Amino acid sequence: MPATVASVAYLCASLLFVMSLRGLSTQESAPRGNWLGIVGMSIAVMVTLAGLLWPADPTIEAAGAEVLSVYGGALIVGGIIGAVVAARVAMTAMPELVAILHSFVGLAAVLVGIGPQLAGADLHTHDTAHYVETQVGVLVGAVTFTGSVVAFLKLRGTFTSRPLLIPGRHVVNLVLVAAVLGLAVLGRVEPELALGCVLGIAGISGVLGFHLVAAIGGGDMPVVVSLLNSYSGWAAAAAGFMLSNDLLIITGALVGSSGAILSYIMCKAMNRSIWNVVFGGFGEAPAAAATGGAPAGTVRETQVAEVVELLRAARSVIVVPGYGMAVAQAQHPIREISDRLQAAGVKVRFAIHPVAGRLPGHMNVLLAEAGVSYDLVKELDEINEEFAHTDVVIIIGANDIVNPSALDDRASPIYGMPVLEAWKAARVIMLKRSLAAGYAGVDNPICYRDNTLMLFGDAKASVNKILASLQTP
Repeated sequence: MPATVASVAYLCASLLFVMSLRGLSTQESAPRGNWLGIVGMSIAVMVTLAGLLWPADPTIEAAGAEVLSVYGGALIVGGIIGAVVAARVAMTAMPELVAILHSFVGLAAVLVGIGPQLAGADLHTHDTAHYVETQVGVLVGAVTFTGSVVAFLKLRGTFTSRPLLIPGRHVVNLVLVAAVLGLAVLGRVEPELALGCVLGIAGISGVLGFHLVAAIGGGDMPVVVSLLNSYSGWAAAAAGFMLSNDLLIITGALVGSSGAILSYIMCKAMNRSIWNVVFGGFGEAPAAAATGGAPAGTVRETQVAEVVELLRAARSVIVVPGYGMAVAQAQHPIREISDRLQAAGVKVRFAIHPVAGRLPGHMNVLLAEAGVSYDLVKELDEINEEFAHTDVVIIIGANDIVNPSALDDRASPIYGMPVLEAWKAARVIMLKRSLAAGYAGVDNPICYRDNTLMLFGDAKASVNKILASLQTP
């Protein structure tokens, strides 16, 4: 294959990736963005495989059948596994899937850096720039790998959402980084120790990735997933430098930069800095707050009949979805309730917080899946001023994103985080299983306000009962 053909094909794939990211910026154009990304990746894979079968350099003998059996087999097996997993994963587990997929990218970068040396290659025959690229690729890849695994375990509930805050943790991080730098220099100076040094860098970087993410509390996990997405992009770019693959460099840079920008936007929405997220140990709160503490007031419990009566009398309703809605899979009956209320002349909107759920855009995807019109879905900045003029707010499985402590309790670990000011509505109906604290481990005073009614139980069962009552004349 002529080098020019490969370069043009890679350029087309790169442009398709850029257009894909642009398409993913809005819900309406997201399907088109996905297809553009699929086409771009298909072109990249086919051209890369063709380059292995028919090298541009005529002095290189193509492996032919061996290339097809190894790379083709890997593509088929990996494609089948990916298709099966994607088809079977529940929307509630999507954040976990994204986190574990990030770990694969990090592991791939580590293997790309270590593989040639395990096969007997001598990095000292390369210039210093290539040597540095390899060590950076292993460092970023290992941090991404173990950090993503910890994020996966936290999202799954296997690993506690509370931050792991060991004494002198920042000093520990600095010592680990210094050890990585020392091994990198030693491996360059002493060629016979190069393999041991790069393996040591991978191991120490893995410990660093584990420690960095383990020290981050549950309230920041959506930002962490986005940040790990950025890390995986930089790991892919580093692998591209190691393999001298321009498309991998471009693709990695696109993913890395877009993930970093998204992380910044989310941190801004939480009134926090990136450094504060990575090193702040968010979620560190007094024991009483972390465990739910003693009741902060009197709870007014309600029943479905009263909720239906309030909805029928309302002129405006705002629905605030949270992770509890995702777990209960209550988005479809909620959409039916919305349709019925709108048919009765009620103004209905859905309020989305930037960090609702466990993944950026998690609630948007769920509502789109249920067929909720994009026009009804409002972001925090668009909807906050409307709560004071709303008759009824229904909070379904959300907790931290509607917590007034973020605005008026300086002792709260979420103080300063912008939240949906749902408590300003005339009546708040909160659907929860219990009074347990949210994912960030913080109790919510909104549950004890005079205008709040608590509807306890499974969200889907409660919503279905409300829907059935609304359908009854």
